[in-house]
Amino acid sequence: MVLIFMSQNYGLGRGLSSLIPQKKITEPEKDYNYFGAKPPSAAQNNQDNRSNVQEIEIIKISPNPHQPRLHFDEEKLRELSASIKEHGIIQPIVVTGKENQYEIIAGERRFQAAKLAGLQTVPVIVRDATEQQKLELAIIENVQRHDLNSIEEAKSYLKLAEDFDLGQEEIAAKMGKSRSAVANKLRLLRLPVEIQKALAEGKISEGHAKAILALENPEKQRALFEMIVKNNLTVRQVENKTKEISVKTHKRMINIDPEIKALEDGISGKLGTKVKISKSGNGGRIIIDFYSPEELNNIISKIE
Repeated sequence: MVLIFMSQNYGLGRGLSSLIPQKKITEPEKDYNYFGAKPPSAAQNNQDNRSNVQEIEIIKISPNPHQPRLHFDEEKLRELSASIKEHGIIQPIVVTGKENQYEIIAGERRFQAAKLAGLQTVPVIVRDATEQQKLELAIIENVQRHDLNSIEEAKSYLKLAEDFDLGQEEIAAKMGKSRSAVANKLRLLRLPVEIQKALAEGKISEGHAKAILALENPEKQRALFEMIVKNNLTVRQVENKTKEISVKTHKRMINIDPEIKALEDGISGKLGTKVKISKSGNGGRIIIDFYSPEELNNIISKIE
């Protein structure tokens, strides 16, 4: 019987505008619509703009604890900071709270840039908001500006589902997206952590990630991901590769021997990796997959 070690050969919205009528409106009117109040008239808007905006010390303002955006582009933040230093903050930051402590609802990036510019105070509009509303508005603002990567967006939807018991239909309605769009984003969180990280960093596209999800086995997903990065595969090439892998798996399952399958599962459990046994007369082969040099060394140490 021949023992063969081999590596797997598998080459990885709408935001606030959806919550309000499709017409040109001012920023204060957006806030009124979101919180369910009757929108003011144009004349009232001009007056409210002046009366609602307050100058608050930066030290009294803290970031939104539900901020879904984890990474801010440092270069763009410096550019915004330089603009704020020159022209000031044109669009007020929306906060919640009172007296000596406030939390940001929308405008985290402007707030960070203002701090970088050395401002002591910033213009704000104070609004009442529940914890759920703070999260929703933070997501809406970032999604509308395309500031969230796919994984940050998916984790934001998951937080709405887990912390506030919202279904996919409810999340979709609040975000101005289709239920399938929300479901597809959440599916990305089923990928192995290293693939999620690569997607967040832009090393692969969301199209690549969705194609990888066609494979259910995490090890096969990792192998395919490595092939994408190494060979710079297009999304179409990855989709073709997943079909090829699925067909091979299906053919093997048709003619499977229950006794051989039990042996494969037993060895696989002991070695911690996929094992295939091929019989030929009284002999045959045992094929043990590995996906990194470290995993190969680990398998060898277990055999020894």
